[in-house]
Amino acid sequence: MVEGIAEGIVEGVAEPAVLLEGVEFRFGTTTVLAGLDLAVAAGQQVAVIGPSGAGKTTLFRAIAAILKPHAGRILTLGQDTAQLSGRRLRQLRADVGLIYQNDNLIPQLRVVHNVLMGRLGQWSLPRALLSLLWPQELQRARTALRKVELEHRLWAMPGELSGGQQQRVAIARLMLQQPRLMLADEPVSQLDIRLGRDVIDLLATLSAAQGATLMVNLHSLELLDTHFERVIALRAGRLLWDGPVADLDRQLLREIYGAEYRALELDAIADRVAAGAAAGQS
Repeated sequence: MVEGIAEGIVEGVAEPAVLLEGVEFRFGTTTVLAGLDLAVAAGQQVAVIGPSGAGKTTLFRAIAAILKPHAGRILTLGQDTAQLSGRRLRQLRADVGLIYQNDNLIPQLRVVHNVLMGRLGQWSLPRALLSLLWPQELQRARTALRKVELEHRLWAMPGELSGGQQQRVAIARLMLQQPRLMLADEPVSQLDIRLGRDVIDLLATLSAAQGATLMVNLHSLELLDTHFERVIALRAGRLLWDGPVADLDRQLLREIYGAEYRALELDAIADRVAAGAAAGQS
């Protein structure tokens, strides 16, 4: 089912933040992404969903220029990722902020150092090395942590923080990085719904404030009723559906998730998403 694709590509946008044309990825004999066409307009807030093995993480790593496609073309912030190397590749990666479900922080470094890593794209190597001994731009780090209500953990080690606090530190790092594109790969899959909603709220607020594009790979579909203007669904490496949250229903989710539908208890979630979308339109 692909009738939503046309609505996802915004007419009149000369240079989308993300553009994929016929993209294919293979790991050995396994095709992970197959002929994928996709455009995301600058400033959009987009959720990416799909069952395990759908290719969501590979998609994000490809957009971030961590992986190069075996076929097709990927333009991230107007740059052909397959053609980048050296300084141009480093610049693109400075413009793309990444958050994962875990391992976002360097455990051997204090919170302040992890937050200040967001400035590495603007610092010289000597200044970056000096900051490990004497944190540079300390007030910037304090201000960012204050916005995520963690200023009091400035000198803590990551291992002393809860999972939700670690994700908020990663968001504080994004505040200093000021990326033009934010990619969050299942950032709340290990958190309960309340904490997950807090993290999504922070990401959406930050991306809107900075005028950045936001793409979030979501496992917790209960969070679809907040912020996202568009949902992209992958299945077996292909774009199965692309459209607004309000159009997701039981039948569509069954088609997207297949055998996982019942295990994930998506009947109740589909009803809540529909109710939330309806409330948002009223």
